[in-house]
Amino acid sequence: TGSSGVVHTGDHVETFSTSREQHQEDHRAKRSHHCPHCKEIFPLPSKLKIHLKIHTGEKPYSCSDCVASFFRLGTLKQHERIHTGEKPYSCSDCVKCFTTSTELKIHQRTHTGEKPYSCSDCGARFSRLGTLKQHERTHTGEKPYSCSDCGASFSRLGNLKQHERMHTGEKPYSCSDCVKCFTTSTELIVHQRTHTGEKPYSCSDCGKSFSQLGDLKRHERIHTGEKPYSCFNCGASFSHPGTLKQHERIHTGEKPYSCSDCWASFSRLGTLKQHERIHRG
Repeated sequence: TGSSGVVHTGDHVETFSTSREQHQEDHRAKRSHHCPHCKEIFPLPSKLKIHLKIHTGEKPYSCSDCVASFFRLGTLKQHERIHTGEKPYSCSDCVKCFTTSTELKIHQRTHTGEKPYSCSDCGARFSRLGTLKQHERTHTGEKPYSCSDCGASFSRLGNLKQHERMHTGEKPYSCSDCVKCFTTSTELIVHQRTHTGEKPYSCSDCGKSFSQLGDLKRHERIHTGEKPYSCFNCGASFSHPGTLKQHERIHTGEKPYSCSDCWASFSRLGTLKQHERIHRG
């Protein structure tokens, strides 16, 4: 009669197909393996065994080169490539090679333009899940990384690491052309332009070029007339924060620049320089 047939069981009727599906489900339930800690289900006992190590903390696979240990053999194998330098996964579009297949897959998105992770708040898309998580903190305001020295909090681990160097004084990025060292790689890149003469930021109005983006932004205010820095005391506006600071000394009376030859002091460095010429003749 096939799957369309029926079987009478007391007061209700079941199709053969329903009975067969239930029978198969019973078999699957018997074959499945449940984690006693979190109730996750695994099709094979070997998969459950690996999973249980998450709960027990067992890490039986140790690296012979360092103290790291892992609960999966495959993860140890990936880790060992840090020491050997092996990068078996190569990109077919460029010359780059990677330690893991996951790293290669993420890299390939730079060629394909694929951005599979989207923000549910604003629709912005990202090629990496981690980058999406960082972005989402701009909406939530979450800052999970805290400085143990001063309590300052950050949304990114990298920003915390940079901040901690303020306390330690560490400057790991050194210039190969001179003796200067820097806290961040960005600071080093900007500094190196003093040696190379590179000025990648150009004004669209007059063509003048600058080595730093901030310098370009300040220059552009000459063309736009924008004066975003306002005096709290009188409302006067300025295009540069330094000019505002000089102006505020009119109100405060502050004169931080003192003459080493006499008692005179001044609110502007330029005015002090002019004054010092009196002593030099």
